[in-house]
Amino acid sequence: MTDKTPATSKAAKTAVAKPRKPAQGPAPAATPVLLSGGNPQIAKGYGDEPVQAYIAAMPGWKSEVGRRLDALIERTVPGVRKAVKWNSPLYGAGAENQTWFLSLHCFTKYIKVAFFRGASLQPLPPGTSKHKDVRYFDIREDEPLDEAQLAAWVKQASELPGEKM
Repeated sequence: MTDKTPATSKAAKTAVAKPRKPAQGPAPAATPVLLSGGNPQIAKGYGDEPVQAYIAAMPGWKSEVGRRLDALIERTVPGVRKAVKWNSPLYGAGAENQTWFLSLHCFTKYIKVAFFRGASLQPLPPGTSKHKDVRYFDIREDEPLDEAQLAAWVKQASELPGEKM
């Protein structure tokens, strides 16, 4: 005696297809990790979007100051280029796409503004560096920010040759 199994129809096969997953909206944005000192860990990227993600992830009072700094830089240097590299926003000007004149970095109690050719600025930004050309300006929560002086430094720095990074 031969064992015969009944043939399964095409319609029966489709009736047992796997159910589809329901459509979902965009995944919620992951909260950026804060590195030591509260510096946001933001993926490397070029343009305004990664810089705005960095600023939004700056902890506490630093986020509002970051927005003010970004706006001041945009007003002072029309057409400024932006990027995030090494978890720090970079700002560049001029024809050379991979050169930068300024960066921001969060620390526990302050925001550090680095002028890559800061030794050429007048007056000199107060923070020294082990690199002879670099000068720093630290912004603290409880100290007034002289936006006019900062804008003057930004303007001067944007007109100097940038640092290739």
